[in-house]
Amino acid sequence: MAEQDKLGLIFNIQKFSLNDGPGIRTVVFFKGCPLRCKWCSNPESQSGFQEEMYDEAKQKNVTVGKWYTVDAVMKIIEQDRDFYEESGGGVTLSGGEILFQPTFVTALAKACHEAGIHVACETTGYANPHVFADLAQYIDLMYYDCKQWDSKKHQAGTAARNELILKNLQAAMQMPNLQVQVRIPVIPGFNYSDDDAKHFGELFNRIHVPSVELLPFHQFGLKKYQDLHREYALKDVKQLTADDLQSFQSILQAAGIRATVNGW
Repeated sequence: MAEQDKLGLIFNIQKFSLNDGPGIRTVVFFKGCPLRCKWCSNPESQSGFQEEMYDEAKQKNVTVGKWYTVDAVMKIIEQDRDFYEESGGGVTLSGGEILFQPTFVTALAKACHEAGIHVACETTGYANPHVFADLAQYIDLMYYDCKQWDSKKHQAGTAARNELILKNLQAAMQMPNLQVQVRIPVIPGFNYSDDDAKHFGELFNRIHVPSVELLPFHQFGLKKYQDLHREYALKDVKQLTADDLQSFQSILQAAGIRATVNGW
């Protein structure tokens, strides 16, 4: 199958985004993820199959996920090339986990790269290292989630261990043409303690991560669980604010890590 004919399952293509990388961007959301984070704000992205979800605006169930070729997605992306060029924007590949569909995401990233469009991505890094490296050569900016420093705790919160994630993160930090922004989604009861912050600082110094962005826990995905008729494990957990992360941020900074807090 030629690259332009490869198929990918996409659950949303969002145009004119200002929050997923520099400039004006088109965000392509991939369906499917190998992790099962208890706080996931896009639960409709987890399954690698099409599924039904209630749409309140339409007052009926709709199918989540549509199959696209690389060419079909590129036609949508190319519609806003002028906006990318004027604003320093481009395309962001998100999910789900983009590496859940490695062949398609690599083909799409390559097509964007060859078209001269800036490519950002959001990933957990949970993939075969060869697959990860193959994709990374076509990425300009990588947002990389690092959720836990301890593998057993990582498995308890996400249903997967973190050795592979940390191995790929270390490799990413050594890629000369790749800009990496590491992020920690800070979740009460999972990684929100001074001890966690201390261990994250030690980890980042060990694998040469100079800076990190802290993402306070929020409840933006709550209604999606209701629309999918799923139970949300963290529905009664209080949201965090930037002020709640001052201690966490200070501990990282004391370890020599530049730490900023994203207020959503």
